[in-house]
Amino acid sequence: MVLARAALASGGRMADTQAMDKMPVAGAPAPDLALPDERGTIHRLSDERGRWVVVYFYPKDDTPGCTTEACEFRDAWADIEADGAVVWGVSPDDGASHSRFRAKFGLPFVLLSDTDHAVADAWGAWGEKIRYGRASMGILRSTFLVDPDGRIARVWPKVKPEGHAAEVRAALAEVRTAWGG
Repeated sequence: MVLARAALASGGRMADTQAMDKMPVAGAPAPDLALPDERGTIHRLSDERGRWVVVYFYPKDDTPGCTTEACEFRDAWADIEADGAVVWGVSPDDGASHSRFRAKFGLPFVLLSDTDHAVADAWGAWGEKIRYGRASMGILRSTFLVDPDGRIARVWPKVKPEGHAAEVRAALAEVRTAWGG
C-alpha cells in the first residue's frame, strides 16, 4: 500500500525496490547474459571481453518510449561503435517482433529476446511497476555499461528515453578515459 501511495504521489510510476536491490552496481562483475537475437543467434556477454558493451533493458518493441530510446541509440550508434562499444537492447519480445522493430526503424544494433525475463531478473531489470494505480510485473527501463573486463562501469536504474543515448555516450567517453583508453 505504501508503494502504491508513493507511486501515485510520484505521478503514477515507481519501480519495485526489491528489483532495484538486485541491480548490479558499478565495479561488480556483470551478470551472465546469453540470449538470442531475431535470427536465433546466441549473444554471450562473455564473448565480448575486450570491448565495451551497452546493455539496455526496455519494455516493448515499437511503443513510444521504447522507439524514442532505440532511435536515439541508432542515431548515436556510429559514434558509440567508434568509441569501441557495442549496443545490445534486451526486452521480453520474441525474435519476430525484434525483426519488425529493427526493420521499421533501421536499428543497426543487436536486439535480444529475454522471453522468460530470466536475464532481466538477474540484472535487477524485472519487477513490479505501478502505473495509474495498477500493479504489474515488467521490465524496469535501465541501462548498464560493461567494461572490457566484464565489470559494470555505469548503471542507469531509472531511464528516461529522451536524451538517454547522449548520456550513455558521454559516460562511455568519460570511463574510457579513466580506464586508460
